[in-house]
Amino acid sequence: MKKVHLFIFFFINILFANAQNTKTPDEFLGYKLGTKFSFHHRIVDYARYVAAQNPTQVKIFDYGTTFEGRPLVLVAVATPENLSKLDEIRTSNLKSIGLLEGKPTTKVPAIAWLSYNVHGNEAVSSEAVMQVLYELVNKSNSTTQNILKNTVVLLDPCINPDGRDRYAQWYNRVSNQSFNATPFAVEHNEPWPGGRFNHYLFDPNRDWAWQTQEISQQRLKIYNQWMPHLHADFHEMGPNSPYYFPPSARPYHEDLTAWQREFQQTIGEYNKKYFDKNYWLYFSKENYDLLYPSYGDTYPSYNGAIGMTYEQGGGGRAGIAIAKEDGDTLTLSYRISHHFSASLATLEAISSRADKTVEEFVKFFERNKNNPVGTYKSFVLKSKGNEAKVKALTGLLDKLQINYSYASKESSASGFGYQSLKDESFKVEANDLVISTHQPKGTFVKILFEPKTTLEDSLTYDITAWGLPYAYGLKAFATKEKLSVGNPQSSNTIPVLTVEGKPYAYVASYSSFEDVKFLSQILAKGIKVRFNENPFEMSGRKFDVGSIIITRTNNLRMGDEFDKIIQTAAKNLNINLLATNSGMVSTGNDFGSGSVNVLKNPRVAVISGDGVSPTAFGEVWHFFEQQINYPITVIEGSTFGRVPLDQLDVLILADGSYDRIFGNGDALKKWIQGGGKVIAMEGATGYFADKDGFGLKRKKDSSDKDKPELKTYNTRERESISEQVVGAIYKVDIDKTHPLGYGTDGSYYLLARDPYNFEYIKDGWNVGYLKDNSYVTGFVGQKAKDKMKNTLVFGVQDLGRGKIVYLADDPIFRGFWYSGKLIFGNAVFLVY
Repeated sequence: MKKVHLFIFFFINILFANAQNTKTPDEFLGYKLGTKFSFHHRIVDYARYVAAQNPTQVKIFDYGTTFEGRPLVLVAVATPENLSKLDEIRTSNLKSIGLLEGKPTTKVPAIAWLSYNVHGNEAVSSEAVMQVLYELVNKSNSTTQNILKNTVVLLDPCINPDGRDRYAQWYNRVSNQSFNATPFAVEHNEPWPGGRFNHYLFDPNRDWAWQTQEISQQRLKIYNQWMPHLHADFHEMGPNSPYYFPPSARPYHEDLTAWQREFQQTIGEYNKKYFDKNYWLYFSKENYDLLYPSYGDTYPSYNGAIGMTYEQGGGGRAGIAIAKEDGDTLTLSYRISHHFSASLATLEAISSRADKTVEEFVKFFERNKNNPVGTYKSFVLKSKGNEAKVKALTGLLDKLQINYSYASKESSASGFGYQSLKDESFKVEANDLVISTHQPKGTFVKILFEPKTTLEDSLTYDITAWGLPYAYGLKAFATKEKLSVGNPQSSNTIPVLTVEGKPYAYVASYSSFEDVKFLSQILAKGIKVRFNENPFEMSGRKFDVGSIIITRTNNLRMGDEFDKIIQTAAKNLNINLLATNSGMVSTGNDFGSGSVNVLKNPRVAVISGDGVSPTAFGEVWHFFEQQINYPITVIEGSTFGRVPLDQLDVLILADGSYDRIFGNGDALKKWIQGGGKVIAMEGATGYFADKDGFGLKRKKDSSDKDKPELKTYNTRERESISEQVVGAIYKVDIDKTHPLGYGTDGSYYLLARDPYNFEYIKDGWNVGYLKDNSYVTGFVGQKAKDKMKNTLVFGVQDLGRGKIVYLADDPIFRGFWYSGKLIFGNAVFLVY
C-alpha cells in the first residue's frame, strides 16, 4: 500500500512539475510574442505541447481540416476533476436541454468557448490565444485557477487557418528587418485578395447559420456537440479605432432573453475594469449589433448562449506596428495585451455567474419546448413539385439540428401566406414539410423562418431579411397553431428508372438547382444535351420549357459510357429520369424540331484580381468547383489583354470595377459580337451602363433635388440610411419563357443589398424586373424604395452573335440563397 501511495505521490508531483515547467509562448516559439506573426502550425504545435505538459488539465480535439490541409483544433482546459469526466459533462449538458435523450449524470459547470481569428488578417487573435492558454494552466495565476473551478474553457485558436497563413506568409515576406510604421509602406497594404477570407474567399463569420463552407460545417458539428453557455468571437477593426467590447449595439433581435441582455452589461463591467486600470481606450454599444443570425455572436445567442463580439483596432493594415492618425504607434504587442485581457475578463464574468448562466441556458430550451416565442408556431412548406428544394432545405436543417416532419394526409389550415403577404386558408397536403417552434431549437426556427424581422433600429451592420422560404423559393405558410402532422420522413420517392435495351433518349424536368447540377455534370463529361423552347407531353408526363433532353444519336461517340454517365448522375442527384424509345412526343415539339436546341458545352472563365470583389469572385469560384463540379478558368485581370478570347465561350464578371481591366472595351466587344457571352453581376453591370453600343441605361435620379440644403450634422448617418437597402427581400417578376427564367414559376425572391436603378432594356430582353409593389420585407430607405420601382434586375442583350447577361442582383450571394443558383445556372448554360 505504501508503494502505491508513494507512486501516486511521485506521479502527482511529476504532473505538477510539468505544469510549473510549461514553457511560455515566447520560450516555445523562440521569439517574443508580438515581434512577428506566427504560422498556424506553430500555434497548433504550442497547443499540443501545453496539452502534453498538462495532461490532466488540457485535451485537444482535432475537429477538421481546411481545404488547404491545415488542422482545425479545439483546446479544452479544465480542472483535473472536470477533465476526467469531460465527455460526461458534455453529454449531461446536451441532456439538460433536450438535445440528447436521458437525464444529466453530473453537475454541469459553465462552458465557455472562445474563438479566435475567424478573419485571417485579423491576426492578433491567434497570437493572444497562446498567452491565454498558458495562463489557464499557470498554477501561480490565482485568477485563472479560480475560473477553472466552475468553468470548462474551450479555445478555438484559429477558425480560419488558410486566411491567417495567407496573411502571415505575405507579411513576413515583405516586412523590413525592423518594422516600418509608415502607413503607406508595403507591409501595410495587402495585395488582392488579402488574408481576411478562407480558401474560396468566403467570410466564415457570416457563414455560421448557412454552413456553405467546409470549415463552417466542421466547426458547427463540434459546436453542436458541446452547446456552450458562452461564445466570444475575437476580431480586429481599422487601426485608428481603439477597442470594442459588449454590451452590443442596437438593434437587438427581439427574441434575446432578458438574461442575455443583462449579461451583456455584466461582460462590459468586467472588461472595463481591465481597460480602465491600464488607461486603455475602448467603446461599447456601437456598431456591432445582434440581429443577422449567421454571425459568431448571434448564432450562439439564438441557440441559448451568451454571444459576443470583441474588436481590437488593427487588422491587416496594422502589421507589427503602424502610425495612427493621432500620432501614436499601434504595436502588435499592445493589441495582444488587449485581446488577452478581454479573454480573461470574459472568463471571469461567466465564472462569477456560472450557476446562473447554466440555469438560464436550461430555461431557454425549456421555454422553446413548452411556450416558444413568436406569433407563429408552425411553418408549412409546399412539397409537391418542389421535392429537390425541400430536400436541400432539410439538409440545412439537419446541420442545424432542427427537427421537422412531413404531413401524412391532407388537412385544412389557415395562416400567413409568404407569397400573398396576408392571412389565408390553405390545404396541407401529404408530404408537405412542417417545422414547429415547439422543439429545443424553437427560437432559432422562429428567427430563420419568420416572415418579417422586427427592427428596433434601422442602423444595422448587415442584412435585415433572410426568410428561408424565400431563400429556397418555396411556397410557404406560417400558422399560429402547432400542427401535428406525423411522419418523420417523406413518403416521396423517385421512381426507379426503367430501361429497356438502349433508350432513344433520356428526359428530365428542369426546375431546381439539382437540375443545374445534373446538367453541368453530364456536360462536363462530354454529353451533348438538348432543351425545349415549348412545353411537351410524353409517356403521360408533362415537361415544361427548359427540360433536359439527351438523345443517343447526339452521343453515339460515347458508346456504352453514354447510359452509365446519365444514369449514375441521375441516381446521385435524385433526378426523375424518363427513358424513352422514341423521339416523338404526345403534344409539343418532337426531339428533332428546330425548337429543341442543342446546348454547347461552354468554356467558362471568371476574372479575379484588383478591382474585383474578393467575396463575389469567391462565390463564383466555389459555385463551379464545389457545387456543380464544372471546370472554370480563373483569369487574373491584369493579364486580360493577353488572353486568347477565342478559346472562351462565357466570361463571368463578378461584382467589381472593370475600367482598368478592359480599358475602352474594344477587344471585349469584338469577342462578344463574334459569339461570346458575358455575365455581368452587380457592380460589374456599371461598366456597360450608359455606354454606346450597350442597352443598359440608368434611370435619371431626381432625388438630389429633394435634398434639404440645411441639415443637422449629427443626423448625417440617419439621413444616408434613407437611400440604402439593408438586405431586403423583393419579389422579381420573371419571364419564364426566356432561357434565363427557365425552371421558375414566373417569380423569384431576391435579397436586395443595393438600390437597383436601371431602365427596362429597349433592345433586348427584360427577363426579371421589379414593379411598383415588389417589396416584401427587410429594411429599405424611403428614397431607395422609390428608386427601385419599375426597375430591371435581370436582362439579356444581343450583341452581334453574342450575348450580355445583366444580373443587377447577385443570385448566389454568400452561397446560401438557394433559389438564385438556378438563375445563375441558366445564365451560364441555357442563355444562347
